[in-house]
Formats: sequence, C-alpha cells, structure tokens
Amino acid sequence: MPDVRYVTQGTRAAIRRTTREDGAEFVRLARESAAFHRPWLTLPTTERAYLHYIGQLEREDREGFLVCVRETGDIAGFININNIVRGAFQCGSIGYGAFPPAAGQGYMSEGLGLILRHAFGPLGLHRVEVNIQPGNKASIGLVKRHGFRLEGFSPDFLYIEGAWRDHERWAMTSDMLDQRTGAG
Repeated sequence: MPDVRYVTQGTRAAIRRTTREDGAEFVRLARESAAFHRPWLTLPTTERAYLHYIGQLEREDREGFLVCVRETGDIAGFININNIVRGAFQCGSIGYGAFPPAAGQGYMSEGLGLILRHAFGPLGLHRVEVNIQPGNKASIGLVKRHGFRLEGFSPDFLYIEGAWRDHERWAMTSDMLDQRTGAG
C-alpha cells in the first residue's frame, strides 16, 4: 500500500512536498552540510531564512520536494522546481542538494528520476533546466546519468557565496525522458 505522505515513491527513495513543519529538520541538516555545499549553493540555516525559503516554495511558479529514504522517512536531500512558466513554454528550472550522510548513496539519483516523471507527468511540463557550476562534478554526473543535454554556458549567472558564479545550462524535454525510459 502506498504511503500517503509521498507524492511518488521509488525502490529506495520517496518524494514528498516540503512544508513549514520541516523547518527545524531542514535547518539542522543545512547547518550540518554547509561546508559540503560550499561553494555550490547556500541553504537556509536559521528559522527566519527557512520561513523565507518556504514562502518562495509556496508561490504558484514553484514546487518544493524533499527526497526521503523510503524505509525510514529520513530526509536525504531536496529538489525544487523553480520559475515554472506555463503557456507555450511549459518549463521549470530544477535546483537540488543532498544532505550528508545520505550523499553518494543513490537517493538523489532515484529522487531526480521520480521528480522528472512527476514534472513531465502530473505537472505537465515539457522542459526542465538545471544550471550547474562547471566545477561541480557530482551534479554534472547526476544530470548526465539522467540524459540531460548540455545547452550552453552562462557567465556570472547566479550570486552564490558572495560571488557571481558561471554556470553550465543543462536541459531535458519530455520526449527525451520518454526515449530514455522506453515510455511513450
């Protein structure tokens, strides 16, 4: 029987929506993993910062999810779909991060696969993009494993950790996921 907490489940990972009630746990994990994420991203490490973060996720053009260890419900990471544009575009920009000690154990990879099926299925998106700093080999490996294509380079793209950072732009369309999974 499916666990009703989850939007979707895989073999080892499950996805649920990020809520205000997750604040204390998310902030604790963000604090513990600050060095792990540097210089790739900055996460909310105070209650006030988390309230701003969750407020952003509650907007109509965003969807926030937690990647959980299916057996225990422990938070392994997060995946957000930001800047969702409807109409003729049907696109969103994905941002994500793993929390140690779950990093490197496959939860984020399975979680991203679940999110892609959700984005191209129930959310009705046609395209998703991921912007990654060129030195973030783990993140680049993750999107490559899922069949994203490199579409470009954006100098000084995002302000992270006190500096404007260059990013590579990776993207996938719904037909690419269909081809990869044999669905169609």
